[in-house]
Amino acid sequence: MDFRQLRTFSYVAELGSLSKASDTLRIAQPALSRQIKLLEHELRAELFTRNGRGMVLTEAGRLLLARTAGIVRQIDQIRDDIQSSGGPPSGRVVLGLVPTVSCVISARLARRTVERFPGISLCIVESYSGHLIEWLHRGQMDIAVIYGPSVDLHLSVQSLGRDKIVAVGPRGCGLARKKQIQLDWLLKQKLVLPSHSHGLRALIEHAAAKHKLKLDVQIEADSFRVLTGLVEEGLGYALLPPSSVRGEVADGRLEVATIAKSPPMRELTLASPIDHPLSIATALITDLLRSEIKACRDEGLWDITLS
Repeated sequence: MDFRQLRTFSYVAELGSLSKASDTLRIAQPALSRQIKLLEHELRAELFTRNGRGMVLTEAGRLLLARTAGIVRQIDQIRDDIQSSGGPPSGRVVLGLVPTVSCVISARLARRTVERFPGISLCIVESYSGHLIEWLHRGQMDIAVIYGPSVDLHLSVQSLGRDKIVAVGPRGCGLARKKQIQLDWLLKQKLVLPSHSHGLRALIEHAAAKHKLKLDVQIEADSFRVLTGLVEEGLGYALLPPSSVRGEVADGRLEVATIAKSPPMRELTLASPIDHPLSIATALITDLLRSEIKACRDEGLWDITLS
């Protein structure tokens, strides 16, 4: 298989259309279309179905993407590293962030990247830990900030720090007046949590098991914005780091209270694929990410204990 064809396929699969891939790769659409057709001819399989909304992967296309996306990214990074070694850093970095970290750090990190490294293209992907780990294993992501513990992940990991989890409830629920609550009381309330595949849910399930309690999960939400919206509507309490709901608390839409005695702590881990080293661009973004997390801590925006 020709690498140019695989690279074209990878970009079309990621962007979902020939026109977007054409703009990104700066190659005319007819040339890209021909490369896809040549690849399909060689593999004797249709890789995309074409409809009014764009290009959608077939089963064969999904299999090819899973097997080759990491290879394409590594070769692109080799090219970028060679070019960066003789001039300003360049290349594309795909960074995954769990939502409660993304809402604190994304805009700051993006602004700093543009200011310091204009040749680096930063793509920030927000999702829960389970999805980010899967994309790291596939080679579709360079680095990600996920929830610990980090054992048995088959990834290269570094601890970033730990932050506390607080009780979050709707306006008028009384948490702000109480200021501090007992964990066993909170775990007996109706809760709104992510589904079982995600790190924050595992942390809370572990805390409930220690207290020999069964959680009353009213609704599961795998979207951070949906989750906080459900709490605002009074459908249950959540357990989140205070930095992630700072704006909502300031606006009076949510209330928080700390948890007395040994509150749950969330370990934040920086993870990357174990089978290839970080590119120059990725290493620079990693350093920048650490410095911005420290700045947030120093400015009082994030109550995190750094590693």
